[in-house]
Amino acid sequence: MINISATIDRIREILEDESKSQLAEELNGFHSADLADIFQALKPEERLECFKQIEEEKAADMIEYLPANLQVEILGDIDTELAARIITKLPHDAAADVLGDMEEDETEAYLDSLPQKFSEELRELMNYDEDTAGGMMTPLFMTVKTDMTVKEVLDYIREKAEEEHMDLYYVYVTDKHDHLLGVVSLRGLLTSPFKTKIENIMNSDIVKLHIDDYRDAISEVFMKYQFDSLPVVDQYNHLRGIVTWDDIQDAVEEETTEEIYASSGIATGDIDEDEILEGSLFTSIRARTPWLFVTLIGELIAVNVANCYGKTLQALPIIAIFMPLLAGLAGNIGTQSITLMVRGLSTGQLTLSSAFKHIGRESIIGLSIGSIFGLLVMVFTWGWQHNVELGLIVGIAMAINMLLASLIGTLTPFAMKRMNIDPAVASGPVIATAIDVLGLTVYFSLVSIYLLKLI
Repeated sequence: MINISATIDRIREILEDESKSQLAEELNGFHSADLADIFQALKPEERLECFKQIEEEKAADMIEYLPANLQVEILGDIDTELAARIITKLPHDAAADVLGDMEEDETEAYLDSLPQKFSEELRELMNYDEDTAGGMMTPLFMTVKTDMTVKEVLDYIREKAEEEHMDLYYVYVTDKHDHLLGVVSLRGLLTSPFKTKIENIMNSDIVKLHIDDYRDAISEVFMKYQFDSLPVVDQYNHLRGIVTWDDIQDAVEEETTEEIYASSGIATGDIDEDEILEGSLFTSIRARTPWLFVTLIGELIAVNVANCYGKTLQALPIIAIFMPLLAGLAGNIGTQSITLMVRGLSTGQLTLSSAFKHIGRESIIGLSIGSIFGLLVMVFTWGWQHNVELGLIVGIAMAINMLLASLIGTLTPFAMKRMNIDPAVASGPVIATAIDVLGLTVYFSLVSIYLLKLI
């Protein structure tokens, strides 16, 4: 790990000295991932000056590590021909993502300036949703025929792999119509006799992705089988590309980020996550406001619930003191339940068929924890106010509220999943508001029932 702060200071000193050769030597000595971290800490004008001193191969590698907004910014600031050359050095899926983040006219201009074959391949990738296997795959892969020998395949690999600059994990076996027939690992090739036919060592039991599979399904397959890459086929079993482990790693990271944002009531939608952190104020406000309006409406309902019990509050003002306590603990346990369910559904550890089992389990846990905290609150209230009835009501309300919060927090993600809605959007403000409304209703109802005893 490099010291970013010290590195930035050193680069700025070199920029002030206007020593381009020293700057080039300094920058090209870093790993591409470290360069990306450095560039994110530089000012826009500094980034442009530094980028011009980086070797093209390293520049292309670094571009892959940058957030989408910085990719577009840098490529838009440099010479068009240089930007086009750098794009051609990117993996196909990465190049398609970069172009997809640009304005439509810029994208077309670049596609027209790129080599024809590369441009056609990118256009095909950009026709697919970027969150599907078609949008994530690369069309560079190694295919061989069943009648080739191991020696012929190894010679072919030596010739083609360097020529195409492809990542080589497996060799795929196809027929003359490009139907996927089997797969051979490099280990299988290296440990087999030269004269062995590929059809005798290939694995016909293929784990594969379909071109329209979405990233959550893709990530489940990768996590289950732990392959370095997986083939992508169309509905006719034609081999169209491969998705590699680093592609799915990026997709999982993006999906996790979206879940975290959604659980906090931040609407991403068509807004890039990087723009929420570093974009314009308007973009951040637009992303964070919608669910806050939902929360406002919900909390106004909670206020109305409290207003309906105005006479109860007037008769016994002390009960208002316990409202934040009940809402806070119920909200926390509800958040715990929904976090466990959303994550379990996301990773495939939980399924819709196991919904009732987990709803029952979380309800028991919620009631048990609620009873423990209810007992503690009851003892505290009794000792503080010297009123056993008030302590009993607050304790019972605590147990019921935590039970309801656990039940809501567990049930809602499964219901959302059943309706094909991202379960992550169920958490955060919506659940908190529902818990507040129900919690106040339970609390005030109990107080009203036992009001005569409390007085």
